[in-house]
Amino acid sequence: MSSGDLANEGPERACTIRAVNRVLPTTVVGSYPQPNWLIDRERLGSKVPRVRAPEIWRIAAEFLEQAQDDATLLAVRDMEAAGIDIITDGEMRRESYSNRFATALEGVDIANPGSTINRTGARSVVPRITGPIARREPVEVRDVQFLRRHTERKIKITLPGPFTMAQQAQDDYYKDEEALAMAYAAAVNEEIRDLKKAGADVIQLDEPWLQARAERAARYGVKAINRALQGIDGTTVVHLCFGYAAAVKDKPSGYSFLRELAQTSASQISIEAAQPRLDLAILRELAPKQVMVGVIDLGTNEVETPQQVAARIRAALKHVPAERLVLAPDCGMKYLAREVAFGKLKALADGAALVRAEL
Repeated sequence: MSSGDLANEGPERACTIRAVNRVLPTTVVGSYPQPNWLIDRERLGSKVPRVRAPEIWRIAAEFLEQAQDDATLLAVRDMEAAGIDIITDGEMRRESYSNRFATALEGVDIANPGSTINRTGARSVVPRITGPIARREPVEVRDVQFLRRHTERKIKITLPGPFTMAQQAQDDYYKDEEALAMAYAAAVNEEIRDLKKAGADVIQLDEPWLQARAERAARYGVKAINRALQGIDGTTVVHLCFGYAAAVKDKPSGYSFLRELAQTSASQISIEAAQPRLDLAILRELAPKQVMVGVIDLGTNEVETPQQVAARIRAALKHVPAERLVLAPDCGMKYLAREVAFGKLKALADGAALVRAEL
């Protein structure tokens, strides 16, 4: 199928799909593997770019948007075929989960970047803050509009959270971490309002650095999240994890910052649990929030059986009632091979169906 044909087939196909409302809904955390014709996987490696990384794209600039649209449709169709209830655009247009939004803001110098210490203790190249953070224009609205046109299932869009963005920048302007996080939060809030108008059913903030820097998170993490979600209706999610499995092989078996998220205004908290073998008793402390629990291990290329997934779901149900449980992979699937990612999503949907039949 040629570029353009994919985009043209979407609306008609979407008409045959119906939105699903049911117990134990399935979703993805955000990303899905980008096709090898779209990105150079060797150049991407396991890194998570903080500044722009145009070298990873295989497509010439004048054709890149169309190619990203086509890749988005492939991701949408895979999620639908696997049986996923709440889908995303697969983050096909992004070099990382955070850099597309974080580098699109006023006050950010990406031509002369800075550096900071990352979660492994190494130094990373990051955006440098040289003026007041402000949103110039909508960043992901077209992404939502495109997704909304091409599926009738519930849709989710993800944004980097304000706390995480503040940790991924060199602050030469505010000279105050909390002030920087709150400025990011105001920009995120503006973006969310437009994403809701564009048709997003679910808004997710990715906040992996809450876990990495729990002491700072305790001071202003919840405050920044609540500012980002101020006045926002509908389903909102905060995603917390230990990092992509491609980059973080050995994960702790417990969170240093989690129960505090019960104080946020988010309706749902998303955590990874499969790879780190998390003690799921901690889920009780997140009541009355809905909990999006990772039941797919992304640290292995082995595709789970539906029975294995069902066993993980049953373990979560010992601590969270079915009406408050949402099912997902541990984290984004960006670094997996596409056939592995699809197989894992199919196992997720089939495992959820097994447990639903028991309720």
